[in-house]
Amino acid sequence: MLERDIFDVTIIGGGPIGLFSAFYAGMRELKTKIIETLPVLGGQVEVIYPEKNIFDIGAFPYIKGSDLIDQLEKQLEPFDPTICLEESVLEISKNKDEIFELTTNEGVHYTRTILIATGQGSFEPRKLTFDYPIQYEEENLHYYVKELETYRDKVVAIAGGGDSAVDWALTLEPIAKKVHIVHRRDKFRAHEASVSYLKNSSVDIKTPYVPIELLGNQQIIETLRLQKRRKDEYIDLPVDYFIVNFGFISENKQLVKWGLDTLHNSIVVNQKMETNIPGIYAAGDVTTFEGKVKLIATGFEEAPTAINSLIQYLNPDKLIQAPTQSAEYGMDKFKQHFDE
Repeated sequence: MLERDIFDVTIIGGGPIGLFSAFYAGMRELKTKIIETLPVLGGQVEVIYPEKNIFDIGAFPYIKGSDLIDQLEKQLEPFDPTICLEESVLEISKNKDEIFELTTNEGVHYTRTILIATGQGSFEPRKLTFDYPIQYEEENLHYYVKELETYRDKVVAIAGGGDSAVDWALTLEPIAKKVHIVHRRDKFRAHEASVSYLKNSSVDIKTPYVPIELLGNQQIIETLRLQKRRKDEYIDLPVDYFIVNFGFISENKQLVKWGLDTLHNSIVVNQKMETNIPGIYAAGDVTTFEGKVKLIATGFEEAPTAINSLIQYLNPDKLIQAPTQSAEYGMDKFKQHFDE
């Protein structure tokens, strides 16, 4: 192991919070590496929600998921961190020199500190609980929305009652011929303002109903059968597309394997974003603490806190908070990059 192979910080996870963490690490002139399981940066936002409007980013009334990732990557460019895609961290250990060794499916990485920003880990959509021809998932039963144009001038039904389902209904309203939203309760779980917009829109609200059967041929759904909750009342809804937004089953089993304290599948951290293992920090949706709010916006605040804390771990005499005159912490390189 050579000194040039050792990084100041290795960020596990290349989603929005991992990217912003790497940017801020660059501002503090840390030698930085990102390890990401997926073949692209951006995490769940890039893979599952590239067309979805995100509303919780400061100064943006809304921004499309793919555009957010593009901007984060552009922001990161001046600092040119090492990026390792399609690598999964299998083991974390410390050697005799107090250097962390991260063993992945591709080899071993060496780092003085670790910042975990894996979000909710691997994610699988919660699927319908009744049987249907699997071919429907290749045609007009969707658990993800990839291209908005797919739904132009079509009749679309959306099942779900959270922010994602409501946001998709409002996003598709001006594009689709007709949008229906189906929820098993009378009240939606989405933010109050979004629910108000929904109720004042042209979206047809079906509550409290649950989907019980998909009617069609072996290739496509033609009709969605709904049942009123706890009643023998049924509706047959003709549809061109059916989008299911029941949320995702997250999985972060490796966190326990790495020796981290967890609660409800999240890493327990303190106000400095420190975990129970010295030198390992976490930020974003992977974390939990009293008062935690799981938004991208709050993850952007946690990232600099984690970076500043790990800097103090690396050098206890260094300022934990970067001075406002940030030129000496990478701003010269940042400005030069965008002035060219």
